[in-house]
Amino acid sequence: MKGSCSCGAVQFSTPTDTPIRLYHCHCTDCRKQSASAFGTSAIFPFFSVKEDSNVAYFSRTCDSGRQQICYFCKNCGSRILHAHVAEDGDPKVVAVKGGLLEGLDWKGAMHIYTRSAVVPIPEGVESCEAGPGWAKK
Repeated sequence: MKGSCSCGAVQFSTPTDTPIRLYHCHCTDCRKQSASAFGTSAIFPFFSVKEDSNVAYFSRTCDSGRQQICYFCKNCGSRILHAHVAEDGDPKVVAVKGGLLEGLDWKGAMHIYTRSAVVPIPEGVESCEAGPGWAKK
């Protein structure tokens, strides 16, 4: 899939045509980074954008205790993706911000961290109060 930040300075292609999973995350961190009620992340096999001179990053510790590297555009500030550092030190997947992807099929997204939700979760959708199994430390 093709993706780009808000100003277009960062452009990228995902390693597969469709994500492995799609999440609408209601945790407080995702609400802050999206400036909305939830953040949408499309999970893909690991790829990097750090070689792009328009990309900067910071590292933080998630509520789960895992280390997360957050990449964003230096020009417009759009969050691009997150990479969670695996126990062996190498990220296996990245979480691309859904709004950056062209042609993303939003159907079938799982709502996660619904215990922090500030909007109603639609009936009949897959959801969990915390993170999916892979998100636990």
